[in-house]
Amino acid sequence: MNQVSKYHKDLVSTFLNQIWRVFSGPLMLFCIPYFLTPEIQGYWYTFISLAALSVLADLGFSNIVLQFSAHEFAFLRFNENNQLEGDKEHFLRLADFFHFSFRWLLKIVLIAFPLIMIGGYAFLSYKTQPDKFISGWQEAWFLYSFFSAFVFMNAIILSFFEGCNLVGKVQKLRFQIAVATTLSMFVGLILHLELFALALSNVVSSLAGIFFIIKNFKTTILQFLRVEKHNVYDWWPEFSNLIWRYAISWGSGFLVFQLFTPMTFYFYGPIAAGKIGISIAMWTAGFNIAISWITAITPRMNILIAEKDWGNLDRLFRNGLIKSLCTMLSGGILFFLIEYVFYSKVSFFQRIISPYGMIILFLAWMLQIIINALAIYLRAHKKEPLVKISCINAIIVVVGTLICGHFFKPEFIFIGLFVGSLFQCPAVYHIFRIFQRYHQSYNGV
Repeated sequence: MNQVSKYHKDLVSTFLNQIWRVFSGPLMLFCIPYFLTPEIQGYWYTFISLAALSVLADLGFSNIVLQFSAHEFAFLRFNENNQLEGDKEHFLRLADFFHFSFRWLLKIVLIAFPLIMIGGYAFLSYKTQPDKFISGWQEAWFLYSFFSAFVFMNAIILSFFEGCNLVGKVQKLRFQIAVATTLSMFVGLILHLELFALALSNVVSSLAGIFFIIKNFKTTILQFLRVEKHNVYDWWPEFSNLIWRYAISWGSGFLVFQLFTPMTFYFYGPIAAGKIGISIAMWTAGFNIAISWITAITPRMNILIAEKDWGNLDRLFRNGLIKSLCTMLSGGILFFLIEYVFYSKVSFFQRIISPYGMIILFLAWMLQIIINALAIYLRAHKKEPLVKISCINAIIVVVGTLICGHFFKPEFIFIGLFVGSLFQCPAVYHIFRIFQRYHQSYNGV
């Protein structure tokens, strides 16, 4: 299969996954306010935000796994039996890296997720008012957070194989897992399981992920496990040089994107947190759809960098970025037109933040399309040049959010995110241009 046809196949698979989100996302966004009270809706989205602390367990590890496997796979290929073949040295390095990354993954899970489970319980217990006690939230939280560990492990393993230029296949599996997860959540809501519907979706997601990984990658994993003894490559120096930088950048990213619902829960209570949570979920879905143009080509960008094919790299990236921006802008315009026409006629719009808040959030996400696309491009070089920028941005967002939480209405809590994005966008672009000038000098331009 030539690279053009493979790119189109990868893109179709990526969009199939995101199109499912287009249909399932609005379905769940309408079902959650219908089946849940405003208080339980607040707990629902606070659960999701607290479990997203797994990004602190990740520390950018998933991105490193994809990058490193892509750089080694640039010299390998899969045969018709799903076995790797090609340069022996790079195959041994890839097998070594699989072992190394899996050992690191187990350490992360065993240390981080018990802390997430206990810390989330403590936070929710502290802010739960006795007169508004939600029955069963403790059991639902422990079940949801426990299986979040398995969802996390599945995501890391899929990132490894996505780096092996299997974007289309992995995206198809993510689509199948997403369908199973959404359907189980929908059934749970219909059966009035309330918060246990969210926990059930995580149980199904983790089990489905394990099943599909074994079914599709068993041959390759066994090939790694059967590798004969050889001089093991020391991944630690290269890995450790990146992981602490990613830890800071991704930890800062968590503060930027995941603090809003818990902080709203803290300042305004569960009803306001539910509105903030569902509003973030809407624009996150739109962002994920738009950025698909970039995620579909991420392994290919890593391979082009390994081959030092700078011209094709920049052309591929530029086309993806333009398409991502156009997709996000089109979705935003469509949403605001619908909101303008039906705002007073559809009760759903009363369960999200006001139009002013939605506009601020949308503008911030538009800037984040540019920022995230540029970050993916830069990190594909197996570098993390955004540590300082991420830290400064996190400070701006946290301080801005605290100020807004104290003095303004909930819908204005995103002003800090918008201001941080205004700072971050030109700063990241400046570093991007430095990398491009290096490419041009390398080619003698």
